[in-house]
Amino acid sequence: MPLTPLDIHNKEFGRRLRGYDEDEVNEFLDQVIKDYEALIRENKEMQNQSLSLQEKLNHFSNIEETLSKTIIVAQEAADEVKSNSKKEAQLIVKEAEKNADRIINEALSKSRKVSLEVEELKKQASIYRARFRSLVEAQLELLSNNGWDSLEGSGDRISGDRMSNEMINNS
Repeated sequence: MPLTPLDIHNKEFGRRLRGYDEDEVNEFLDQVIKDYEALIRENKEMQNQSLSLQEKLNHFSNIEETLSKTIIVAQEAADEVKSNSKKEAQLIVKEAEKNADRIINEALSKSRKVSLEVEELKKQASIYRARFRSLVEAQLELLSNNGWDSLEGSGDRISGDRMSNEMINNS
C-alpha cells in the first residue's frame, strides 16, 4: 500500500540516547509531507489531464473514423453517379443514332419518292408535249390544206386571208 502524507505525519520514532533533534526531524517531516502532498496533487492532475487527453483522442479518433467512412461513401456515391451518367450518356447517344438513322432513311425514302414523281412528271410532260405537237401539226396541216380555199368560195378573199392570218397568229 502506498505511503500517504498522513502516514508520514503520524509516524513516530523510538527515542534513544543521542538521537536526532526532534524539532529538526519534525520540520523535515513537515517539509516531506508538503512536498509529498504536492507530488500527489500533481500526479492526480496529470492523471486527470491524461484521462481528458485520452477522451479527446478517442473523440477525435471517432471523428476521423466517421470522416473516413463518409469520404468512402461519398467516393462510392460519386463513382456510382459517374457510372450512371456514363450509361445514360451512352443510351442517349444510341437513341440519337437510331433517330438519326430513321430520319436519314425517311429522307432517302422521300427523296426517292420525289425523284420518281419528278421522272413521272417529266414523262407526262413529254407525252403531253408530243400530243400537243401532233395536234398543232395536224391543225397547221389542216390550215395549209387547199380545202379551205374551196370553202371560202367566192367570198371576200381579203377577209379569208385575214382570218387565216389571225388563226395562224393566234396559234
